[in-house]
Amino acid sequence: MLYAVISQDIENSLEKRIAVRPAHIERLNILKNEGRLILAGPHPAIDNNEPGEAGFTGSLVVAEFDSLADAQAWADADPYLASGAYESVVVKPFKKVLP
Repeated sequence: MLYAVISQDIENSLEKRIAVRPAHIERLNILKNEGRLILAGPHPAIDNNEPGEAGFTGSLVVAEFDSLADAQAWADADPYLASGAYESVVVKPFKKVLP
């Protein structure tokens, strides 16, 4: 089943994000290589794909997991959460309708 991992950043999270981004991306690439990643990306803090020092306000990952518990365990192990960049993470079942 698909699950949405919806993360909210702390204010001024950019430095913490940058410090652990390679580990964060590595985990997403594992999901991608397994064919389980539907989409992933951050929410820019301003209306621009490259927000610079404004940074990001959170992230969204939609991926396939065996259960809600598995999706939550994956989200709980995110380097952004461990670094303190994420203030909170919510995991919800997701039903893809389009495209």
